[in-house]
Amino acid sequence: MMRPGFTGGTLDRADHLRQDADGVARARIDLRARLLVLNGAEPEVDEAGLLGWTSLAEAPDGAELILLGLDDGRPRFAAHVPGTRVSPQRSPALFRALDQMQPGEAATYAAARSLIDWHARHGFCANCGGATTPFKAGWARSCGGCGGEHFPRVDPVVIMIAEHEGRALLGRGANWPERRYSALAGFVEPGESIEEAVAREIAEEAGVRVADVRYIASQPWPFPSSLMIACVGAAEHDAITLDTTELEDAIWVSRAEVRAALAGEDAPFIAAPPYAIAHTLLSVWAAERAGAVSKSLFRDFSNNP
Repeated sequence: MMRPGFTGGTLDRADHLRQDADGVARARIDLRARLLVLNGAEPEVDEAGLLGWTSLAEAPDGAELILLGLDDGRPRFAAHVPGTRVSPQRSPALFRALDQMQPGEAATYAAARSLIDWHARHGFCANCGGATTPFKAGWARSCGGCGGEHFPRVDPVVIMIAEHEGRALLGRGANWPERRYSALAGFVEPGESIEEAVAREIAEEAGVRVADVRYIASQPWPFPSSLMIACVGAAEHDAITLDTTELEDAIWVSRAEVRAALAGEDAPFIAAPPYAIAHTLLSVWAAERAGAVSKSLFRDFSNNP
């Protein structure tokens, strides 16, 4: 199976160092230490698809340094400047950089961007409102008021296709590029399993009920910090009832049409880019023989709305 985007990281995350204040201090003065070069929250990428790094001396004044990990023992950091915010908008330059980046480089960038965004949004304690400061080499924040400790979180998101008689269900968001269709997606809600979330989201957005749900792959998605969980569900019917507050349109497409879209050939839709797990999901599904897929352990969800 092709590797999903933003996976395949090559850094040693060095959890042992995060607990060692003296070790982190030594890493900061290590002459081999490097700081990730970012323009705001966007990466600088060279022609080989590699991230840019510079000396820690180039860190902005007052920056909080985050230890991303070790590269053959050499410390690698990112910087967050208190008071700054990460824009939710993704520029054309970022999309071009994502297309260029080597897989391991994209994984490093994903971790850095997600952590910087988390720090930007957690300067104050959720328990008492007191100011927080980083510890654990930038992998946590502590409150000076109540002593609360806060750690980065990821939000689980299911991204899935329903399949029916050799066709896959794809949807289109209202502001997407022209002819772009992709897998349906939604956040896993409290008190809900992955399989239940898949069934609920497909039913809510397209009115299609699914049963056997099977897992395909997962991917970190650093916009801002989600874990995308790709699945396929077996549809009980192909009648679409669209929720227009969620989707502009939804269509059924064949494996041949999906393969054509992935190859950039003439097709009824434009596929998601390779760094998106929807691309991985459709690639896996398109390569399967109809009826050749083993039964999932995730059984019957026919009671879901």
